Amino acid sequence: MPRYEFSLSSPFENARLAGAVTGGSFEEALDAIAKETRVNEGDMLEIGVRGFPPARYQLVWTAEDGVTWRPEVRWAA
Repeated sequence: MPRYEFSLSSPFENARLAGAVTGGSFEEALDAIAKETRVNEGDMLEIGVRGFPPARYQLVWTAEDGVTWRPEVRWAA
């Protein structure tokens, strides 16, 4: 199973939590982080595998799905 390294922060504090999680899929890893940690709307998650740049996601709440990680949009200059 892949090992994903992650860092979780909020708009009000830097790198609140860092660690690693294993999962059968990327989606399972995201779900595990949301269920096993204290997350709040607006939190930022950097997650990836060793040797590759991390992906960035923001936590949003939806009425249909509950916790959802939305990919961060980076605009070109």
